[in-house]
Amino acid sequence: MGTHEARVVWQRGEDERFTDHRYSRRHEWLFDGGARIGASAAPSNAKPPYSDPAAVDPEEAFVAALSSCHMLFFLWLSAQRGFSLFSYEDSALGVMSEDRDGRQWVAKVTLRPRVVFDGEKRPTAAEVESLHHESHERCYLANSVKTQILVEGHATGTR
Repeated sequence: MGTHEARVVWQRGEDERFTDHRYSRRHEWLFDGGARIGASAAPSNAKPPYSDPAAVDPEEAFVAALSSCHMLFFLWLSAQRGFSLFSYEDSALGVMSEDRDGRQWVAKVTLRPRVVFDGEKRPTAAEVESLHHESHERCYLANSVKTQILVEGHATGTR
């Protein structure tokens, strides 16, 4: 089993008082491979200039991570079964909700992958559905959260 680490770095600006809540939520995510990602609170949670709409917010990152995990298992399973993929694109959507205590959470994520297969061996619609089902069952992140995750996959055999 592996471990995974990320650094999150934020520093208050010199002209920001902080206790008046007028401080930037912009920060950086740093990863072991050298990637640096600009991050911020979502503009719906902290209005600009206290957030950065161009940066990734944690809720977007959560949705993207679930989508990416599903995709990586889908690619692996497809290769194992001899199906060649040309492309995979997902427009995933996360929906916020409130629980009974009024706490907000990402209650549902819908993955909407569009997959293009090429090569001689093409999966049937049932096989594509099975690949998505098994990808979901194996996804480390899907197995780690209480969020409802739906998969509305579409596949085509032409490119």
